[in-house]
Amino acid sequence: MESGIRALILDIIARHRVMTLATLRPDGWPQATTVGYASDGMILYFLCGAGSQKASNLAACNKVSLTIDGDPDQVMELKGVSMAATAEFVKDPALASRLYTKLIAKYPGAETLPPPDPAMVRYVRLTPKVISVLDYSKGFGHTDLVDVTADDLRH
Repeated sequence: MESGIRALILDIIARHRVMTLATLRPDGWPQATTVGYASDGMILYFLCGAGSQKASNLAACNKVSLTIDGDPDQVMELKGVSMAATAEFVKDPALASRLYTKLIAKYPGAETLPPPDPAMVRYVRLTPKVISVLDYSKGFGHTDLVDVTADDLRH
């Protein structure tokens, strides 16, 4: 992946804390939801209720799409990423605890909230496969489409 594109992707991911995640429902319709996330480079993490529709959808199909973007005042300042990614439930309790700390750190004052009951939530890792980078500063509607390799996911 070209270094400028990589830097822009990482900047967009780091600058925001909410994404729209689309999963596939059993009836074949996509379901888009808003979730907070934490990141480790381009790999994203979020948590959801163990009995939620999102968790059920992911258990049935681990392919997701997501977007991360802002809402600038000027249209030509619009930047964002859209990803095709695979989802995987995090099984390691120590990693889940660290992820909770990373997620909460994005929200000032939230560090006083008690951690959720591990039986009631699922932590999910999203590994990108394809990323579309939207950058209107390069022209109206400008996008760069990149396939993500294992090397791209290393820091």
